Amino acid sequence: MTYKEIQQLIKLVSESDLNEIKVKEGDFEIIIRNKNYSKNNSNSPSLMQPAMMMSQPMSAPTPAPAAAPSAPAPKAAPVEDSTANLLEVKSPIVGTFYRSASPDKPAYVSVGDTIGEGSVVCIVEAMKLFNEIESEVSGKIVKVMIDDASPVEYDQVLFLVDPNG
Repeated sequence: MTYKEIQQLIKLVSESDLNEIKVKEGDFEIIIRNKNYSKNNSNSPSLMQPAMMMSQPMSAPTPAPAAAPSAPAPKAAPVEDSTANLLEVKSPIVGTFYRSASPDKPAYVSVGDTIGEGSVVCIVEAMKLFNEIESEVSGKIVKVMIDDASPVEYDQVLFLVDPNG
C-alpha cells in the first residue's frame, strides 16, 4: 500500500460517517479510526479526525527529489471572522511539524515572507519520512499557527496567508 493510498483512506474516514476502516494486503494491515471510536459504540457516526494504528511498519517510499513534493500540497480555504481575507495552508498529513530542515538551519518561511504557489513552507515528519509541504497559494505569511516540533493533525491549519500581501 502506498503512502498516497493511506492518505486517501484517512481522508475517507474523516469525511464520512465511518468510525473505523481496516485494510489488509498480504502481511501489511492498517486500521484507521476516528477519535470517537469505541469498541462498545463502533456503529455511531462521527466526523472527527482519524487516528492511525499499524500492526507492522510499512516500507518507506523512495524520497522524491527536492524539487518535487513528497506529499500533496495543502489545500487553501478562506478563514472567517476578522481574518476573512486570509487563506489557510493546512497539513495534508498527520505528523510532526518542523519550520526548518534541521535545528541549525533557518525556517523555510517566517511572518512577513512572501510565498508563491509551490514554495516549500515547512516539513511534516510522518512515519520517519520528512515531507516538504508546498503552498498552493501566493501571498504574505501573516501568522504561523503551530509551534516548531509540535504534532499536527490532518487538515490542521499551519499558516495564515494574505493573498494581497
